[in-house]
Amino acid sequence: MTDAPDTALSPDAFSSDVAIIGAGPAGLMAAEVIAAAGRSVAVYERMPTPARKLLLAGRGGLNLTHSEALDAFTTRYGAQAPLFADLLAAFSPADLRDWATGLGIETFVGSSGRVFPVQMKASTLVRAWLRRLEGLGVTLHTRHRWLGWDERGALRFQRGDGSETTVAPRATLLALGGASWPRTGSDGAWTELLAARGVDIAPLRPSNMGFEVPWSDHLRERFAGQPVKSVGLAFADRRLKGEFVVTETGIEGGAVYALSAPLRDAIEREGWAALTIDLMPDLPESAIAKRLRRRGAESLSTFLKKSLSLTGPRAALLREFTPASELSDPAALARHIKGLSMVLTGVRPIERAISTAGGIRLAELDASLMLTRLPGTFVAGEMLNWEAPTGGYLLQGCFAMGARVGKGMLGYLGG
Repeated sequence: MTDAPDTALSPDAFSSDVAIIGAGPAGLMAAEVIAAAGRSVAVYERMPTPARKLLLAGRGGLNLTHSEALDAFTTRYGAQAPLFADLLAAFSPADLRDWATGLGIETFVGSSGRVFPVQMKASTLVRAWLRRLEGLGVTLHTRHRWLGWDERGALRFQRGDGSETTVAPRATLLALGGASWPRTGSDGAWTELLAARGVDIAPLRPSNMGFEVPWSDHLRERFAGQPVKSVGLAFADRRLKGEFVVTETGIEGGAVYALSAPLRDAIEREGWAALTIDLMPDLPESAIAKRLRRRGAESLSTFLKKSLSLTGPRAALLREFTPASELSDPAALARHIKGLSMVLTGVRPIERAISTAGGIRLAELDASLMLTRLPGTFVAGEMLNWEAPTGGYLLQGCFAMGARVGKGMLGYLGG
């Protein structure tokens, strides 16, 4: 059992057992774990309402987690898979679904294996969760922006009216998010405060984001905003089937996000990356070449439509990236249909990304997710140096981390 935190404050000056800064999934889950054990918890959130990013992410249906087996699940966290294997062993996707059921939120597994609330609404879950936390005695303070520490070690906050206040908890959890979607409160400003205390932080980078493609005016004007469905995507040793969307500046969407980390890294190294697209993943190249042998006098667009049902943005991409000299060669055209090379020239900005890579390096933490340089200060969520694709892996990671850090803080407090 760890001793109580060292502080310049007298024992009767503590405002609560725990202060949690950030009312996202990791912070609120930790609050629940700690308050359920009888400890006093105060949550501080800079925005007018809690869980803003969770609510925004769930507008089209809240993807809580995924149903795949744990051994495959943990591989989604890349280099940090060992950490998440440990976290998910203690708070698994099944545990998360049971937790939601306890809130009165039933879930189901979609055709892709993703798990959603039956009502498909984040707001219903958040309201039920806040009622539970209120019943446990958790206090929520909105419009409180964290400013760091004062000379005594107390937490400094700026309130919505511009005034300042200080808070002196026995232990602190920082769950401030990364730097994506800053309008929800995650702006990465905490990096300067912690770096000034000697905490080693990997640069924040976009994750699960779109990429820039130098479109022709024709493709941009005709097809921006349209989905490209049922295609195969490949980069390096990763291959998958899915869909993406053509945007004004490039591409984005679920299949692109799944490859975003290696694509981003390649662009950072080389200045570009070539994404390979299979426009017809359900047909072998030989069958496609056979259908392309007898074009006659038809235009290419008419011929592609009749012979392969290849139309819309898929046909436009084929023309965009196939050399003009090879459009009339059936064998060459079949090769491009099965392996079209799309050059990506840039990464969309971090504020437009779904999530963030980089953050506090794991070597700065002990097993309970406490900063070894700042005893009594714990961290969780996107502040740490990890990333995962969309599909429920991000939220599951944050919930599991919140459960772990909550138990770690109870151990630190002696309970």
